[in-house]
Amino acid sequence: DGEVHMNELKNGNTEMFWNPTAEVRRQRLKRHIVLFEEQMDFESERLWQHVTSAINKGDQHKATQEKFVLEEEQRNAARERRESGTEWKPLLFRHDAGTNEWHYKYEDLRPWDPLNDIAQFEKDGILQTMERHLSTRMSNHKSTCINNQITRHKRSAKDCRRRKTSDQPSNHSQNTESSCSTPESVQELSDDDGKYLGFESLCAQCGKEMNHLKEIHSAVLSLQKAQQDIHR
Repeated sequence: DGEVHMNELKNGNTEMFWNPTAEVRRQRLKRHIVLFEEQMDFESERLWQHVTSAINKGDQHKATQEKFVLEEEQRNAARERRESGTEWKPLLFRHDAGTNEWHYKYEDLRPWDPLNDIAQFEKDGILQTMERHLSTRMSNHKSTCINNQITRHKRSAKDCRRRKTSDQPSNHSQNTESSCSTPESVQELSDDDGKYLGFESLCAQCGKEMNHLKEIHSAVLSLQKAQQDIHR
């Protein structure tokens, strides 16, 4: 948060390396913290409050003493658990016996999706991502609709063939079956699945969410074009 200078030892010149101006400060990310009175005893800000206070006052001796008190309490607690055979079960971390490392239980290593991810936040120690879910929801819903329609269509075609087998002579079966529209392949589905398979258009919810996604996509393209214009 303060100025950083580089000092040339050879000639004694000093050069400004970093200056957090008012403009830079305005661009900083907003810090979200849990209110102090709502924090539990072992949360960092509350646990280290006396050490932090001493550091802010420039009292290194007091800070060292407070740090020693905390560490001694932790050693005593570990000793008591060991003597009583109590297993320590971390809430947010798991131990990898193979690498002898601790890993955060709820880590999310997937790339950030600017079209679907809105913000990351912490709740009860768990990092979470606020998502739009539109694309996932639409995709799942669309797949369900198509699968249901395919199932109904197959059942209808099967019944159609069964009726023709029982009602028509064998030499007429080929010509008669041509009136039943059975899709040759249901694996390769395009965006116009309903049209190609002879189904009705997808349900209203699919159409609504598809339109919403198109609007978002258009807005993103517009922003990208504006950024390119600014860059030029």
